[in-house]
Amino acid sequence: MGRSRRTLPEELLMLALDPATGTTAQPQSLDLGLAGAQLVELALAGRIAPDGDRIAVVVPRPTGDPTLDCALELLRRRGAPVRAVHWIGGPRLGLRQTYLSHLERCGMVAAVPGQMCGVLPTTRYQATDTTISREIRGRLDSAIRTGVPPDPRTAALAALAHAVGLGKHLYPGNEGRSSRSRLRDLIRHDPMGGLVAHAVMDVQNGVGAQPRRGQAPGGRPPGPGARAAGEPARGVPMQPHHGTMARAAAH
Repeated sequence: MGRSRRTLPEELLMLALDPATGTTAQPQSLDLGLAGAQLVELALAGRIAPDGDRIAVVVPRPTGDPTLDCALELLRRRGAPVRAVHWIGGPRLGLRQTYLSHLERCGMVAAVPGQMCGVLPTTRYQATDTTISREIRGRLDSAIRTGVPPDPRTAALAALAHAVGLGKHLYPGNEGRSSRSRLRDLIRHDPMGGLVAHAVMDVQNGVGAQPRRGQAPGGRPPGPGARAAGEPARGVPMQPHHGTMARAAAH
């Protein structure tokens, strides 16, 4: 995979980065979103494909992106298709920090050291070229404003942004309500992005340890985030366990 195009995890992280504070919005759910964005990027690269609610490796050849290839290899080692919700809900030790450090190495962000409460060392991240963030944001704005079905990459980015709760960060307040609604609606324009976005929301809602009950006629699963009445959340925590970030303020 060439470096002429930014990957979806990179774009999602750039969307979440607050230019005023140098921190990322929705830090807990963002880790889930980055794991999901890796799946969508691998699907766009032809390495994996959806198999119902599962993910199957179809071409194990490396992409050339070390972080994506690590995820691809872990999927390959499973030996069988894995449920998207199980993959996304697995431990994510420092995924945000991995991508922040990657963006720093690529020159897209600059690390700014500081202190919290005058004692704890922190690191904030400032975009080095705001045109990149504006271009990414502009694609979402255009899809929301025009109503024209976006390309699969933009549709998946919108789905992931909605799933991790970036809507209120990108389109805040009452004036942003209609934009948040349209951002949510873009989820239907990319099947893989929709599958992954629903899995991200399921993990946050504690759903997904067992096959869903109460499927609609024809074997279709319930709507986004739906659970059968009285079905407990089993085995998947509300949020994955996160290791201590190497840099305390990268949130």
